[in-house]
Amino acid sequence: MADERTSTQPEMHHINTHGTEQYTGEQIQVLEGLEAVRRRPGMYIGGTSQRGLHHLIWEIIDNAVDERLAGYCDKIVVTLHSDGSVSVSDNGRGIPVDIHPKTGISTVETVYTMLHAGGKFGTGAYKVSGGLHGVGAAVVNALSQKLYIQVKQNGGVYEVEFQNGGKAVYPLRRIGDTKEHGTFVRFWPDPEIFETVEFDVEAILTRLRDTAFLNQGLFIQFLDEKANAEYRFKYNDGLQTFVQYLNRSREPLHTKPIYIFKASDTQEMELAIQYTDAYSENILSFANNIRTVEGGTHETGLKTALTRVINNYARKYKLLKESEDNLSGEDIREGMTAILSVKLQEPQFEGQTKTKLGSSEMETFVATAVSEGLAEFLEENPTVAKRIVEKAISASRAREAARKARELVRRKSALEITALPGKLTDCSSRDPSESELFLVEGDSAGGSAKMGRDRRIQAVLPLRGKILNVEKARLDKILANEEIRTLITAVGAGIGDDFDISKCRYHKVIIMTDADVDGSHIRTLLLTFFFRYMRPLIEAGYLYIANPPLYMIKKGKQVYYAYSEQEKDQVIARIGGVTDKPQRYKGLGEMNPEQLWETTMDPTKRILYKVTMEDAAEATALFETLMGEKVEPRREFIQRNAHLVQNLDTIG
Repeated sequence: MADERTSTQPEMHHINTHGTEQYTGEQIQVLEGLEAVRRRPGMYIGGTSQRGLHHLIWEIIDNAVDERLAGYCDKIVVTLHSDGSVSVSDNGRGIPVDIHPKTGISTVETVYTMLHAGGKFGTGAYKVSGGLHGVGAAVVNALSQKLYIQVKQNGGVYEVEFQNGGKAVYPLRRIGDTKEHGTFVRFWPDPEIFETVEFDVEAILTRLRDTAFLNQGLFIQFLDEKANAEYRFKYNDGLQTFVQYLNRSREPLHTKPIYIFKASDTQEMELAIQYTDAYSENILSFANNIRTVEGGTHETGLKTALTRVINNYARKYKLLKESEDNLSGEDIREGMTAILSVKLQEPQFEGQTKTKLGSSEMETFVATAVSEGLAEFLEENPTVAKRIVEKAISASRAREAARKARELVRRKSALEITALPGKLTDCSSRDPSESELFLVEGDSAGGSAKMGRDRRIQAVLPLRGKILNVEKARLDKILANEEIRTLITAVGAGIGDDFDISKCRYHKVIIMTDADVDGSHIRTLLLTFFFRYMRPLIEAGYLYIANPPLYMIKKGKQVYYAYSEQEKDQVIARIGGVTDKPQRYKGLGEMNPEQLWETTMDPTKRILYKVTMEDAAEATALFETLMGEKVEPRREFIQRNAHLVQNLDTIG
């Protein structure tokens, strides 16, 4: 999540009225080599939070996977060392060790010290690849305290070491002979750059598991030295196993997933689909192993083909009456889990983040492949085909019921105050760009928020108890829930396919819950709801999570707030001890209005986390694991993460 910390210091502007100061070339700063990366890391890895930290690992892993895509690597080993460093080794060709013709230094050193140096710019080294900008390896080096590389190639073992942001300790040197080949990279992230250098094991495991699923037959080993744990991933059925894994907490309508594969000289498409008794759709799409969270042309091709083929089948075998309308794409995708993976040369992504595929040729390629493959499957499996169509017809009838229910909650106008729910304490501003809506857990915290807020721009909506689990209900049932209806009305932009971002009454919707287990649960329920039914809100960057403090620390009359255990210890050390024992807030309701304003609501001091599509997708997947009807996935998660628990809330 993106961290929005607002400085309390006003900007000072000095205007030179005398014209004595000269503006010359000497004042133009040129950042050489990797210094630009160290000054502005967010431009290259998205930020310096834990997500940015993980980006370092992904860059090195992606380089190893590119060797797999090129057909030279079948084993990758990732190790989280006890000293906080990470290493990635592969048995690919090894980064070239010869002298680079342009730079005059070894190719290994060139790749790791120069931005936009890589084998992925149409050189023929890679047919397809995930890393396209050639900045990955050099960026990891720039943001590391130390980085060590060992290459096995052409009968020799070579090594080079860098320190302090990419400065070579010694040039590449040969240290022995070998018959093996591959690359070993170990790096120590720079604690001066990152907010934390603690890696999230669960996030690494998820990424490695997904990578193994997407690359059939690739063996990935993960070693966690701190926990003395080892994990192995290898899937010979790739995407089919992936779909079954995602559906492990659901009941499938057919045991064996639908599998479609098509390849040409320049592109490849692989698809696995399994329908379940769930009510939401779950499409995970990838381009060259990069998760395309916002979809793109390949997803459009898939959806178009699905809708056309299933409607044609339903008409052909009279499962739909002549008088009935065609099934919508939404109806057909209800309960569907699909993994779509495409590989292509020089993919076009929309935006630097690479979350949406823009390559137009993939739409036709995928649509044609799915149309042929799915039509064939339905003809050969009539029992499964009938179940899929019947589920879609049932979804269509529920959608009609939902449409009628939706009419009851739809606001006639964004400015028609009479239509607003009674529980909402609205702001006086009618400008959505400056208006904020706080979703607060319970009436107690709601009361403090209402009294402490900036009435001009801040609205407050208290939510009583946990909202409905939208994963386990259709839209008509969801709309019958009072809390959700109130929320939809307050936001004012509709729901589902009818959602219109231009009608959104607030450009900041802020989830503000307690920092305990219940608060986390409510937050995840809300994230799941927004992800499923108000996705444009997340895509527009309008959804945030407030970060209330965990501790209030007093020394004399001075009051300090800490947002984590680590920060509490740092504050106490900085102020030289405390007069009273630090107060741990169990909930927002324990704060008076002034404290809540000062710590969590004041735009000049608060910490907000902007929710991204990735965050919402992860929350939804986790929620499914922890709240699903099947016990086994939940048990696995708890066993795997039990050692990470530091403060376990006890219920008396």
